[in-house]
Amino acid sequence: MALADEQCVELNAQSTLATANDAAAMLADLPEWSVANEGGIDQLVRAFRFETFARALAFTNAVGEAAEAQGHHPRIVTEYGRVTVSWWTHFLGGLHRNDFIMAARTDALAREIRG
Repeated sequence: MALADEQCVELNAQSTLATANDAAAMLADLPEWSVANEGGIDQLVRAFRFETFARALAFTNAVGEAAEAQGHHPRIVTEYGRVTVSWWTHFLGGLHRNDFIMAARTDALAREIRG
């Protein structure tokens, strides 16, 4: 099953971060994403380019709706023609499979917005 087709799981006290091997395998399916460490916390980050602010804003709103539907929320920075999205699991302080699922869904939304 493709990452974008998976559902995010609800996290609890027994939830764990993705192992380095699992993260590397999932990242291989997300070639335009990179892992950035901010304040000791690994995050998936990607910048998306759009021709207009209106499309960038439409994408931002689409990502927000997808995030709400899955109960998993990113950092989104919207600028003219560019949107940067960062996914990480706040509760665990790093990367969980949910982040990779949402990154894959974010890629799919970008393709839809770009047409």
